[in-house]
Amino acid sequence: MTFAWTPHRFAGGALALDVANTVILRFDPEHRTDRLAVERQFADFPAAASKLSAEAPEFGPLAEVPAGRRQAFLDLREAIDAHFRHRVVTGEEDSGLLADLLERIAAVIRASAAGEKPVPVDVAAARSALRLVASPEPERLKICRACGWLFLDRSRNRSRQWCDMAVCGNRAKARLHYKRKRKESAS
Repeated sequence: MTFAWTPHRFAGGALALDVANTVILRFDPEHRTDRLAVERQFADFPAAASKLSAEAPEFGPLAEVPAGRRQAFLDLREAIDAHFRHRVVTGEEDSGLLADLLERIAAVIRASAAGEKPVPVDVAAARSALRLVASPEPERLKICRACGWLFLDRSRNRSRQWCDMAVCGNRAKARLHYKRKRKESAS
């Protein structure tokens, strides 16, 4: 299956979250889709992230993950999701999940060459995850009510409910409108 890397795919607000969100419908075994499982999409991800990720200006153009580091990158992705999803759901840190995330970050950074230019996307994602771990405002991290993706709520009053209003927000509002109209016609 192919698709385009669009701005919606980078709605997380941080590269680490965008990487975690490359698994669509993560907890639905029948519909779960790993966008990085397709070689072409894996190869296209760094260029798209270079343009569309909220942290793109900081990292600049991103390079592909070297073949020997791909599994470490995927392990990092899963650790990012597990740690931050737990933090959002429970409101607490889990020392085991945090330790696993830090080990995955360390593995990626150790395997990279100092000062690699352009920065490989795995290294940039590891740095982004470190920044999120140290975030002074963990309450800004949320899970989209529509799709289940992780995102940073940067709204002034911290009331954002969807990763992307143009996609998930509109779908949720359309569903609500349809339910209301159906209920009205039934009465």
